[in-house]
Amino acid sequence: GFLHYVVSDCEFNSSKLNDIEYTESYYYNKLEIIRFSSSVGKYVGYTEHGIKNAERWNNGPEVITSRGERERYCFRNVGVFTESALTKS
Repeated sequence: GFLHYVVSDCEFNSSKLNDIEYTESYYYNKLEIIRFSSSVGKYVGYTEHGIKNAERWNNGPEVITSRGERERYCFRNVGVFTESALTKS
């Protein structure tokens, strides 16, 4: 069988928006084919199929949506992540 999955990730050192990086990686059969990184600000393809999709997504509404995810998803939840980690340590 074939396996496709997406991993969204927030990496941060503080609760400041500038210190947060949002990444969204698309995998097919354990191989990363395309990634969005908020520090790069666009999609980057790693396979022939990923490169074609990155070009299309960077010229469409997908890139605008992904650029907002750092603030919408990561920044809004960084306090929850930090509090949860600190209470368990």
